[in-house]
Amino acid sequence: MNIKTLLKFTLVFTFAVILMGAYTRLSDAGLGCPDWPGCYGHIGVPSDSAALAKVEENFPNQTVEPKKAWLEMIHRYIAGALGLLVLTILIVCLKRADTPKKLPIFISALILFQAALGMWTVTMKLMPIIVMGHLIGGFSLFSLLLLLYLRTKPLRIPGGDAYARKLAPLAMVSMLVLILQIILGGWTSSNYAALACTTLPICEGNWMDNLAFAKAFSPFQGDHPSFEFGVLEYPARMTIHVTHRIWGIITAACLCWLAFKLLKAQSSVMRKSAWLLFALVVIQVGLGISNIVMHLPLGIAVSHNGGAALLLLTVIFINYALWRKA
Repeated sequence: MNIKTLLKFTLVFTFAVILMGAYTRLSDAGLGCPDWPGCYGHIGVPSDSAALAKVEENFPNQTVEPKKAWLEMIHRYIAGALGLLVLTILIVCLKRADTPKKLPIFISALILFQAALGMWTVTMKLMPIIVMGHLIGGFSLFSLLLLLYLRTKPLRIPGGDAYARKLAPLAMVSMLVLILQIILGGWTSSNYAALACTTLPICEGNWMDNLAFAKAFSPFQGDHPSFEFGVLEYPARMTIHVTHRIWGIITAACLCWLAFKLLKAQSSVMRKSAWLLFALVVIQVGLGISNIVMHLPLGIAVSHNGGAALLLLTVIFINYALWRKA
């Protein structure tokens, strides 16, 4: 298989893994299997009487929930398949003289760390800092695969005219703002704070008097049998949600400003990227509002995660085009 074709397929597959991970998390199936890498000591979800008897013996006071368990195992299966794809990319890149070497090695190391985070997510019972790290790792993998794909293209990405290149610092700032918003989104989700505020534009009640930043953003939240459904009190969850929402407004404004400025570029690549960026921002804002108004429907919540991933790739592409030498 051509390396570019392999990378394209892997990018699409990584996006599917990100969506499946979000679906699993938002379906409260993150602990559908309490062990790792199997499920109650099995390769698949135990269902026959003998297997269930063994589960009762080895996992007392726990009940197999087939739907949640299968969601978790399917997520693991496709994540494992992604690992094999990354390994294939590494082998191909090391064999070919015309491909980068350091980046695929780093990507391979990252996916091994992702596997460790996946294990810790289960063994540490959905500790928020681990869950958020696992989500950020998935987005990082997606981004690095795009960079590797761009670096294997035979022609350089057009950087555009002198006007467009002057926007490179704005593009970099926009990317950093977006990354912080994605991290805040991961922290909101891992702390089950998505519905801490259910009104627009910011939050209901006298929310400003109840902000609790120290507790909201402490990476360590004490010892608990499980962090499923969150352990923080309402003021801390509300603070997380409000911070994510306010920074989301800042992020949308920053990205729209970047898109508006890029529309004046001579390069058609930059103008098309600007329109794509603007469209994705509008869709992402609409999904975020829908999550609040409709109280976090599963399909829209998963799409919100996917939209963030696509936004990140678009901004990375813009930065690559503007910063790369002509």
